[in-house]
Amino acid sequence: MAGAARRVGAETSATRALIVEATNQLIRDEGYASVSTRRVAAHAGLKPSLVHYYFPTTDDLLVEVSRLGAAQSDRMIEEALASDDPLRSLWKFFVDTSRTAMALEFMAMANHRPAVRDYMAQHSEEMRARQVEIFKRILGDRIDRLEGFDAAGLSLILAGIGRAIVMEEGLGVRTGHEEAMRIVEMWLEKLAPAKD
Repeated sequence: MAGAARRVGAETSATRALIVEATNQLIRDEGYASVSTRRVAAHAGLKPSLVHYYFPTTDDLLVEVSRLGAAQSDRMIEEALASDDPLRSLWKFFVDTSRTAMALEFMAMANHRPAVRDYMAQHSEEMRARQVEIFKRILGDRIDRLEGFDAAGLSLILAGIGRAIVMEEGLGVRTGHEEAMRIVEMWLEKLAPAKD
């Protein structure tokens, strides 16, 4: 039956979840380049054919791992944005180094896997739009009063500086981090003075 769609296991399957967790663990322990059907299957205690049943290609599996990682980040971002001080909470999220190793692996994956890169780019655009919408609502016309500031630029600055700090921390580089964080905090104070 040429051209028939290949059957893929149910998304709610415990086996599928085990495969994804085994992949996550391999990435954390050995890097994304260690991920292969055989390695994931061995790590999960399954046969390689079962991994292919749920994820026909390695890219399918890596995109799913990326999707779940993004969903976890989204939840953390939404919590930050819903807090009493959303700008500072979001900034704390961006400079949180607890996810450094995985962040570096996802960036490397995106560099070498077009399917992962496409997913991550689409997701990042959607999340940036969400942040811009919330910044506009939170800050109102205050952001317009500061020359050169706008919500999209602020979102990118917070994410970009945070990402640079996280990536450099992963390398052991710390020069300029405290100073950059102080600058961002001064900007945030101008935009939204901290509540006492």
